[in-house]
Amino acid sequence: MKKILIILLVVLAGCAAPKKCCGQVDVKTFTKDFFKYSTVYGAVNGNTSVSDVDVYSVTNGLETQTIKTPYDYSVLFGARKIKRFGYEPKEAFKNGTENSFSDAATIGRWSNQVEFLFQHEYKRQEGQEYFDYHHMVRYIATDWLVKAEYLRDGFADVKFFESSLRYRKEWKGISVNIGVAQRMSEPYGFDPLEEWLLSNGNLHYTQLALQEGYTVEFDGQGGAEYFDPSGNSVATSTEVWEAVVIPQALANYTEKKRNELPVQWTHSWVVGFDYYKYTKTSWLHAWGSLMPLHFSDDENEFSYYNFNEGQWNDYSGGIILGHWFSKNLGVFVEGNYNKYWNRTWHGFSAGINYRVF
Repeated sequence: MKKILIILLVVLAGCAAPKKCCGQVDVKTFTKDFFKYSTVYGAVNGNTSVSDVDVYSVTNGLETQTIKTPYDYSVLFGARKIKRFGYEPKEAFKNGTENSFSDAATIGRWSNQVEFLFQHEYKRQEGQEYFDYHHMVRYIATDWLVKAEYLRDGFADVKFFESSLRYRKEWKGISVNIGVAQRMSEPYGFDPLEEWLLSNGNLHYTQLALQEGYTVEFDGQGGAEYFDPSGNSVATSTEVWEAVVIPQALANYTEKKRNELPVQWTHSWVVGFDYYKYTKTSWLHAWGSLMPLHFSDDENEFSYYNFNEGQWNDYSGGIILGHWFSKNLGVFVEGNYNKYWNRTWHGFSAGINYRVF
């Protein structure tokens, strides 16, 4: 996926370069112009996580256990070259946590220029560690556009690569587009637990756990002790085994089986629109894309296309709206929503401001 992005970046750079013979192109000047107005940044952020939780037990008298969640933090670095929209404030510094919904728009403010975003982030959130990244390359011409995106969001549990080539046309202030999109992802339609389902709909979870290396020792008096694949005791009662150990064993098994499969391709027709209008007192920015028709091939046995047994609608969109009724009173609404395969992720913000002079 990363190699595809690099190749696409090189091709788009060629589109944006002056049309001269190779011997006439000054590489230093070209590189300077290509990265002009871009920002390279790095930052470390941290804050308090969820509060500690006291857990009480009366099995052997009153016992109290405090479950502590370590503080949240993020270490990130990135580079971006995306022209700001009129409603976006200019930051003194970038720390990578800015919530810019407009980055998801199909069309930016630059024409015949390559825009890009490359950001990597290692973070801990609510005790869970993630390595996220967001790569995006976009080129807007007069009557066509190309965009590629590589996204991994551990908290939302989504990871995919998408590229699209679209024909675009301006119509009454709205930019409409149609084209084709290609996506690579993990096999979201594949359910590794399906083969373990019994005829009554229940799951044969104990047999699955034993296959994965868990063991059970019975004491001959109706009791049992359960051990993980490393030989560590993880439960001394059926209740703990079913409520704590089995869910983790199923999660590990599902992740292992999905990681054993290759990435799956999905080819789709895509249609979309972008609208942007800005004044100092009012602005509206909206965009959306719909993929109603999808195609796959025989090599993608575990693709969502085969899992769904037919067509489905994937879509994404966003809106940023702001209006000042007077010098004092203003409202804003902004957010985006995405539904790909059987995954959804979204964000929003809305509010009212009153300035006191």
